[in-house]
Amino acid sequence: MIVTVTPNPSLDRTAGLPGPIVRGQVHRFIGSTTVAAGKGVNISGVLHAAGAQTLAIVPAGQRDPLLTGLTATGLPHLGVPIGQPVRTNLTVTEPDGTTTKFNEPGAPLGADEVTAFEEAVVDASRGADWVVMAGSLPPGVPTDWYARMVPRIRACGARIAVDTSDSPLLALTSNLPESAPDLVKPNSVELAQICGGDGDAMEARAAEGDFQDAIRAARDLIGRGIAEVMVTLGGAGALLVHAHSAWHAIARPIEVKSTVGAGDSSLAGLLLARSRGADDAEALRSGVSYGTAAASLPGTSCPTTEQAATISVSVKKV
Repeated sequence: MIVTVTPNPSLDRTAGLPGPIVRGQVHRFIGSTTVAAGKGVNISGVLHAAGAQTLAIVPAGQRDPLLTGLTATGLPHLGVPIGQPVRTNLTVTEPDGTTTKFNEPGAPLGADEVTAFEEAVVDASRGADWVVMAGSLPPGVPTDWYARMVPRIRACGARIAVDTSDSPLLALTSNLPESAPDLVKPNSVELAQICGGDGDAMEARAAEGDFQDAIRAARDLIGRGIAEVMVTLGGAGALLVHAHSAWHAIARPIEVKSTVGAGDSSLAGLLLARSRGADDAEALRSGVSYGTAAASLPGTSCPTTEQAATISVSVKKV
């Protein structure tokens, strides 16, 4: 069982434009979709579609449209009641694949709601193989929430993956090794946030075949207690780094339709392969194939196993 925890879920509305965005002008969408989403929800969606056991835990009222959407898709989930409606995020896509996101801060959680959510997560963690905590934190949830939850979940016997950014990521890594999860999945910018350097330059060098900056930064985290680091590098693929080995995978170029959820699909693909006994190279191949398949789909779409299988991925040790 892979449990996903999404403290700040959303209804994701994705709308397409017939041309590029022009600031200050009126634009007319050519179509839109709205789906129940959030990083952990997206991960569970991929896992569920692949036939893996998963449970998505979210803070949401019983009649919230988010839970209605999850029920409609058949995704196993647990909604922990809160008093405010879940946020709605807007993603605008242009014909060339450029994606612009407008995210609300999220429904504020009171102290009692935070406690109830924490207890639900701990209860679900007992007997789980992996617990994935992912995404931003809503108002009312302390910045160090992920750092504080890691030891509680570890005491339940589950392995832990965290995918977050900005202040929650800095809080997590400033409390190592006490808050060290088994796996983190930063992109190059997030990796630079916590280890220093220029994330854009790191990704540019990776596109030229130079992965050493990213590997050194990842091993800084490993030296501080994190077992493995998956670094997504946009069009340059992804790395899977351990203390004594590193693998790089890259997909054959595709037509990008939306990058929303691609990183979530990458992590889902990696964990799916791990749950089926795959080695490092095959796990990373699975991660990149699912992430690339997601980028080839419009909106916040969960790629199927069949769609991921059509993606050609090269893997090598670096």
